[in-house]
Amino acid sequence: MSLNQFPKLSHPSVSRRTAVQAGSIGLLGLGSNHLAGLRASDSAVGFTGTAKTCIYVFLSGGLSQYESFDPKPNAPAEVRGEFSSISTQTSGLEITEHLPGLAKRSQLWSVVRSLTHSTNEHTLGHYYMLTGRSGPTPGFRGDRQPRSSDFPSIASTIGDAIPARSNLPPAIVLPERLVHWSGGTIPGAYGGLMGSHRDPFFVEASPYGNPFWRGAYPEYTFPNETKKAPTSPDDRVYQAPSLALSPGMTMKRMNSRTSLLTSIDRQRRELEQSAAGRHYDEFRQSAISLLSEPTVRNSFDVTNADAKTQERYGRNSFGWSLLMARRLVEAGVNLIQVNLGNNETWDTHGDIFYRMKNKLLPPTDQALSALLDDLQSLGLLDTTLIVMGSEFGRTAKLSTLSDSFPHAGRDHWGAVQSVFFAGGGVQGGRVIGSSDELGAYPATSPFKPENMAATMYSALGIPATAVWNDEFERPHQVYYGEPITELM
Repeated sequence: MSLNQFPKLSHPSVSRRTAVQAGSIGLLGLGSNHLAGLRASDSAVGFTGTAKTCIYVFLSGGLSQYESFDPKPNAPAEVRGEFSSISTQTSGLEITEHLPGLAKRSQLWSVVRSLTHSTNEHTLGHYYMLTGRSGPTPGFRGDRQPRSSDFPSIASTIGDAIPARSNLPPAIVLPERLVHWSGGTIPGAYGGLMGSHRDPFFVEASPYGNPFWRGAYPEYTFPNETKKAPTSPDDRVYQAPSLALSPGMTMKRMNSRTSLLTSIDRQRRELEQSAAGRHYDEFRQSAISLLSEPTVRNSFDVTNADAKTQERYGRNSFGWSLLMARRLVEAGVNLIQVNLGNNETWDTHGDIFYRMKNKLLPPTDQALSALLDDLQSLGLLDTTLIVMGSEFGRTAKLSTLSDSFPHAGRDHWGAVQSVFFAGGGVQGGRVIGSSDELGAYPATSPFKPENMAATMYSALGIPATAVWNDEFERPHQVYYGEPITELM
């Protein structure tokens, strides 16, 4: 395997961060700096891995391993909890009773029950699991502020290492940035040391809304704290990005704008403007391609999908987001990160059994099952790696925060969590690693975020010797751990 199979594309020196949202202005109404991520590539990408695409499903807040993929039916009641476990199609593999769809499809996925890191803090846990590095950079402050000194995200690393296969950006995050309920932006999802021009492309289809509402709206919404319910309703509306011409933007007007851009380009050449200016033609053509390509527009227009499809995925933010991910796989995007729930939706300090049973597990089970079915029927599952995890797991012992909730929950726990893997060369029906009898620590085969990230890189065919260069042309290695080979 040679580094020459992954030629570096020239990156513009402007940001690829942009908010593209329905009801907003059309794409050609945006400034040129917003077009930097829309790189077009007609060349074929060398394919040497088991996967062409990776979908990274991130459950912000911390998925409980007990109420999902690592139940402990023989543990004491204060550890075991209220849920029963059910058998799957795989002999000896049991999961929570509230994931029946995935139980029926266990031959398509495997679980690592022994991923571990050292923090119980939300922000640092996000950072570890979004960057694939289980230690902060020296400049990390934990103040919910992304910095240029941060490690690059897994999305940025993959987006940089593998050339785009379509006229869409190589790495896309949807349906929103991860924003803490206090208003701070969670670090770890950006280019960091790579530079902001290597940020993934953010599709912001889910408005931030009232931070005290959680869940897969509008069908599965719930208040953050039961005893301190929000005074206003959860009125968020999932808004698929609009890649059509804005109202009143006729082809004549678009051609007029194109002529104007040509004039601007000529002036920029005369003035010997920045590298971003020299790449402007490429971005303009990409924007026009996005506007005119039905496959691209269809990728984002999920709320207008046919009724049968929406019924299978669910008419909610989780279902629409995974449907969008499936369409982006078809469109040739290399990395799609899907954030299922902002404001740390999966942070179940209280009312855990009600929330998991009625609000969180049903839309996840439905949408993820539909995604597996569709990718398999389309012949894309074998070349699409799906990874699902959180910033950490939950504590073994149940507890009650009586000021906020009437019923018990579980607190933060970085020592062990379960991570879901499917497709892209993963052998289904396997359990890799194990937690101890109480589900609190790894008992066998402990893995770190570095191993999870390496598994993603390896599946996509990124060589073990791959590097990326910072703005000073200093090389940095991509791999900081070995892939989890037992999955393959």
